[in-house]
Amino acid sequence: MRVLVLFGLAGFLAQLVDGTLGMAFGVTSTTTLVALGTTPAVASAAVHLAEVGTSLASGVSHWRFRNIDWRTVGILAVPGAIGAVLGAYVLTSLSTEFAEVWITTILLVLGLYVLIRFAFLKLGKLITDKRPGARFLGPLGLVAGFVDATGGGGWGPVATTTLLSSGRLEPRKVVGSVDTSEFIVALAASIGFFFSLSSEHNLNYTVVLGLMAGGVLAAPVAAWLVRRMPPRLLGAAAGGLIVFTNARTLLKAADAGTAATVLVYVAIVALWAAGVVAAIRSIKAEKRVNAAAGEDDHTRESVAVAE
Repeated sequence: MRVLVLFGLAGFLAQLVDGTLGMAFGVTSTTTLVALGTTPAVASAAVHLAEVGTSLASGVSHWRFRNIDWRTVGILAVPGAIGAVLGAYVLTSLSTEFAEVWITTILLVLGLYVLIRFAFLKLGKLITDKRPGARFLGPLGLVAGFVDATGGGGWGPVATTTLLSSGRLEPRKVVGSVDTSEFIVALAASIGFFFSLSSEHNLNYTVVLGLMAGGVLAAPVAAWLVRRMPPRLLGAAAGGLIVFTNARTLLKAADAGTAATVLVYVAIVALWAAGVVAAIRSIKAEKRVNAAAGEDDHTRESVAVAE
């Protein structure tokens, strides 16, 4: 029961981040599992199985708040599912030692990207008069799905950030569409892991149930928060935590000395603190810009998160 409650809380917090930013449920949850000693393939399989439930709940919630562009979902999901199945087979074919370094490195890079993107990148106006097409969404889905399965997360960081940067869809619809299409990707990855995991790999279904239950409870809250909460601050905070946790795992795997470990930790904490401060300053600056333009906080979705 204790395990169920703890991972339920982890799933709730991870889904709050994911549903608000359009990314990081897998990155956050897999980071937690790997840090606790779960093998990479099992961690990714457990998280994707949990995401089947959380992404479905998230999609329904975003649909109720009208945050979804269904054409984007339809084109993005199929290649994403193909990439996820391929990624599941690749991850399970790697040795446990190499897979741990591989997945931790991907998670660290993704966490660093989330931190830098939401804390430091400048804003730019969205171009909403042209929607993304199949030539753009197809390759994006394939790559994002593959990274997601092999890294235990990455669908949101790759798909959401690319769509936002393209300036072809409103931010709230980018988040809602990517979260909704993740249901198909998570289902495909789970099927891929089901057939590729060997008998020696045992899934802890209590962990899966906890992550799923917590994520499902958080989904409607996150869908509401996507219109209310400054994504910059949440992204900077979550990104820094992901970087710190995965750096710890990599340093341990590399048998780094005390001096090197302390130096790395100090550098990460300094970057993390600078990111949070920069995010707060950017939020204040954006409010001043919106006020000068006659907009309020509810219309700030007309601005992209990054150029």
